[in-house]
Amino acid sequence: NYQKKISTMKVLLCDPMLATGGSAIGAIKILIENGCKEENIVFLNTVSAPEGLNRLNKEYPKVRVVSSAVDSHLNENKYIVPGLGDFGDRYYRTQDDD
Repeated sequence: NYQKKISTMKVLLCDPMLATGGSAIGAIKILIENGCKEENIVFLNTVSAPEGLNRLNKEYPKVRVVSSAVDSHLNENKYIVPGLGDFGDRYYRTQDDD
């Protein structure tokens, strides 16, 4: 459920990483479909890959992106290099750190 006044609100969308941009683009699409203005969205993350930044800027050029770091690139598995590893696995401790 979105607030009826979302069209006049600023939205801070947070995600730890921006790799391919797929998750961010999906979330932004839902916000816009529910009345949020693209220019009122700020996407905040810890680390980004250039590929994700480029894709997000192409799809939603009015969304402001704030990232603490931009790493080198995505590898063949679409992980950020050097990156943080799998944030979900680290956060939920679902994978051993070898």
